[in-house]
Amino acid sequence: MRLTHQCSAVAFMAHLAIAQAYASHQGNTMTPPPRLICFDWGGVILRICRSWEEGCAAAGLPVRPGSETPEARALRREWAARYQIGALTCDEFFVGASQAIDGLYTPDEIRRIHDAWLIAEYPGVADIIETLASKPDVETGLLSNTNQRHWLRHLPRSRGDRPDFPAIGMLGHRHASHILGCAKPGIAIYQAFEQATGAAPHEILFFDDLQENVLSARACGWRAEQIDHTGDTAEQIRQYLFSHGVW
Repeated sequence: MRLTHQCSAVAFMAHLAIAQAYASHQGNTMTPPPRLICFDWGGVILRICRSWEEGCAAAGLPVRPGSETPEARALRREWAARYQIGALTCDEFFVGASQAIDGLYTPDEIRRIHDAWLIAEYPGVADIIETLASKPDVETGLLSNTNQRHWLRHLPRSRGDRPDFPAIGMLGHRHASHILGCAKPGIAIYQAFEQATGAAPHEILFFDDLQENVLSARACGWRAEQIDHTGDTAEQIRQYLFSHGVW
């Protein structure tokens, strides 16, 4: 019952934010619609695991004693942070993350959890991206904290097979932390995106599921909205696009 109430509260806050965005746009009709619609990947377009426990379950592995201590969590975050800015190869990450937690999980088990972390694309988001891509006055983009191994899963395989997660392949400007060498919520990655796309801050509308990333984007002058990853992300995106005058 408590979880249901929490989810309802989150959904209410998401709808309130959309209503406020619409009211803000209506109150300033001189503001032109954004010309570049930028998405985060995980939590907006792609459903991902949100905890070590969930990742282990997805990989078919147990949560072993000692793997969820504050120290173990901090070490995993440290290795993941270096990995997602391209400071480590995939193999270096798997070995280092294993050693950091005293071998509670082997490098191969770390790899299995890592691969299972990406689950599925949210229904309806690919259709939105396709529609935006067909609009001559709108550009699209991606700004994601990710890593080399996950990044490859949106690309066609060597045999020409369909990618695991193809939706972001339709986005025009695709930029990722492991390529840019910096990560959200640091200001540098937003500035790097602006430089790469040629878009002015006020021309960008950004969707992210994490509050700190949204706040950093706004501090850079972007229009940014937080997406509730537990809800219907496609419907939230549609409503924000409407409230910002894109649709």
